[in-house]
Amino acid sequence: MINFPASTFTWKSYPWEKHPYYKYMGGFVGNPNQTYHVRFSLESRCTIENLVTGDHTDIFLGAPCRSEYTIAARNLFQVPSSEWRMAFSHEHQIHISNRPSVEAPNGKNTPLKDLKLEYKIEIREFANVIEMTSATSTIEATLAGDFLNVCTTYKDQKDNLQVTIEYPVHVINLNQKDSEFQTCTGPIFLPDLRTWDGNQLGQGFVADAAISSFDWTEFILRREVEAATHERDWLDAVRGRDRYELQDPNNPPPEHPPSRPKPLVFNEIWEFESENVVLKAPNV
Repeated sequence: MINFPASTFTWKSYPWEKHPYYKYMGGFVGNPNQTYHVRFSLESRCTIENLVTGDHTDIFLGAPCRSEYTIAARNLFQVPSSEWRMAFSHEHQIHISNRPSVEAPNGKNTPLKDLKLEYKIEIREFANVIEMTSATSTIEATLAGDFLNVCTTYKDQKDNLQVTIEYPVHVINLNQKDSEFQTCTGPIFLPDLRTWDGNQLGQGFVADAAISSFDWTEFILRREVEAATHERDWLDAVRGRDRYELQDPNNPPPEHPPSRPKPLVFNEIWEFESENVVLKAPNV
């Protein structure tokens, strides 16, 4: 049972180099040759297992940031604003798709060694963990204040794959009298198995998960949407620095300016049979 808030991805960047076109590319507002450390906690784990060979790959979803400028004394947030977060295995960064899953996948992974950073992944686990597969024990553990995670497992029979997603329970609803419960929590990383090459995944989706039994799960996937034209006027209005301000206004790169962030909503549903286990650890 993973202690997600205590599990972290930490990187040290290579010395920063001036971008050939933009003043604040990546939100960096420091000086050339500076190096930064970045640490974020983890929010879910997705394990893809080959049912024939037993080989498996773990993919983690990191906590997000709101596209800030770093490290600044004032004007910390970028406006227009977007979300940055990272999905990764022990060897690759995995593309997070913001498109509907019915569209052809266009994402691919990137080896972590190619990202120009030194990194460390630290997974910490709870002790004295107990598995629960009844509503009664889940309700009792919730009211006792125990830490709770859910492990949801489902199979892709076509490719002989098994997916297990572990995530902390941030929200749970209880009906103690009738022994009913329902979790609704996230975010989690949901793999797009169309992009599985036998060793690594190309892309996946950010989603929330809900269960009210131990044999069924529903996921709601995140996607981007186009804002109405009259809404883009305020949505794209720059306040403070502009991350796409040019070093030289007379020397823009091809296809300048880049598109601004699109709003993100949760809309598409995946639902299917699964094996769900609720894990508890004492809150001491």
